[in-house]
Amino acid sequence: MRRARSPHCARFRRELGDPKITEHRGRIVKTTGDGLLVEFASVVDAVRCAVEVQREMVARNAAVPAGRRIEFRMGVNVGDIIIEEGDIFGDGVNIAARLEALAEPGGICISAAAHEQVRDKLDFSFEDMGEQQVKNIARPVRTHRIVVGSTAQPITAAAAAATDLPLPQKPSLVVLPFQNMTGDAEQEYFADGMVEEITTAIARLPWLFVIARNSAFTYKGKAVDVKQVAQELGVRYVLEGSVRKAGNRVRITGQLIDTTTGAHIWANRFDGALDDIFDLQDQVASSVAGAIEPKLRQSEIERAGRKPVTNLTAYDLYLRALAQSYRYSDEGFAEAVVLARQALAIDPSYAPAAALVGWCRTQQRVQGWGALSADDVAEACRLARQALEAERDDAETIWHAAWTLFLLAGDVGIAEAMLDRALLLNPSAAAAWMRRGTIHALRNQPDAAIEAHERARRLSPFDPFAWLSAYGIAIAHLVARRFEPAIEWADRVLHDQPRSVPAIRAKVVANAHLGRLAEARAELGRMLSLYPGLTVANYRPMTSPYASEVAELFIAGLRLAGLPEGDGA
Repeated sequence: MRRARSPHCARFRRELGDPKITEHRGRIVKTTGDGLLVEFASVVDAVRCAVEVQREMVARNAAVPAGRRIEFRMGVNVGDIIIEEGDIFGDGVNIAARLEALAEPGGICISAAAHEQVRDKLDFSFEDMGEQQVKNIARPVRTHRIVVGSTAQPITAAAAAATDLPLPQKPSLVVLPFQNMTGDAEQEYFADGMVEEITTAIARLPWLFVIARNSAFTYKGKAVDVKQVAQELGVRYVLEGSVRKAGNRVRITGQLIDTTTGAHIWANRFDGALDDIFDLQDQVASSVAGAIEPKLRQSEIERAGRKPVTNLTAYDLYLRALAQSYRYSDEGFAEAVVLARQALAIDPSYAPAAALVGWCRTQQRVQGWGALSADDVAEACRLARQALEAERDDAETIWHAAWTLFLLAGDVGIAEAMLDRALLLNPSAAAAWMRRGTIHALRNQPDAAIEAHERARRLSPFDPFAWLSAYGIAIAHLVARRFEPAIEWADRVLHDQPRSVPAIRAKVVANAHLGRLAEARAELGRMLSLYPGLTVANYRPMTSPYASEVAELFIAGLRLAGLPEGDGA
């Protein structure tokens, strides 16, 4: 909610206030003398609207003598309200009114509840004013005021004129309005809807700072310099695109630009029919979000790799750990664990680093890279649970932790529930679809497994771990006893990852069950060269989260191929 007060402001409402409120999805509830009560669908929209109006008022007042200026005070709160015959009541409204009274002329005050929701979504600075005792509210209200520049003063003409914003702590991106190249003005809504869908899909990535649609659309219809846009909005990355139409077919192109270097880090095009516009928008939005996520992550990893060691944050160390895990080697995973622990030493609550330790340990376990101690496994599981408690909205953190608890702790129910949550939060998370698909396969649900992996492949065909989907499909065919396709898909994995012990094991089992014992033994020898000392006895515990029939299928195939029993057998 926003409350504004000024004398004689009818003209300014008509020219500035009302259009801005409409632009930011607000509803004027009522006017009270020189005051105005407005309800917004989102507190982010409310704060952005308040700032834009105040900045415009600074510009309008610049040439007006001090005694004749019209200045607004604004208060923003989020909370429970009572709706009755179009009016709204309750403490939520009362606190907004009291915050307005606390603001200086030209200033904006917001409640702690509002601040909590906008602080990581809007690139404004806030000053904590502490707890304020206000009229007719029993408890003190913790208050923040919006700060522009380095001082806590109301927005000034100098501050309003400054256009360049600093980059936020997180990687930042804006999706600019797509160019309508159809030659059909009626298709403008399709292009705009496409951008809204893409923005919404990308905004599901909590590690990314995404500029809201309303700010992005101020550039609609303008010839823009992406570097200038990036400076004005305070973002590192710009996604731009166009829509072309031929008959009933439409082509959507997009490109992602790192404005700090001018490099194009991703580009693609999508073709479809206009029979179902909304379905097409959804498909393209999911595909764009799924495709650019690994590209953004890789770009951020490269940026962190260039920073001086003495200036690394927990986030930078996490990115460096992630880069080491991408090497998919014994040394890479060991170094990733070291770096993730360093990140946790800086910030013990940093969930992505905690979850990454578990992911690294699972890969060390399946590959036989080093003997994991009981303490290593216990630490990985503890950190995975810690990550799930600390981070409920990051799909990547959730799938890392869920996979750890599935493979190392055998917590099948928790792992499945957490992966379902990750996919609910971000349906474009290709990596989460991969792990969900592999769990489906190992739980003897081959059709669901293949469906999940095919979706992951469509979402992120150039993912650095895309071969994991080929592995999941191989296992799905294996548990369905379609042994020939299982071998074909395992070979696809080994083309990209020749040292993948699980893929070689799949070939051992498939060949053994086909009666091709010579081929099975040859593959077994290859597997043991990478995982020396593997026996039936020390492999069986690894199958504890599998469905029992799947575990026996693997063990029977390995026995047929001649894997030693172990334990003196």
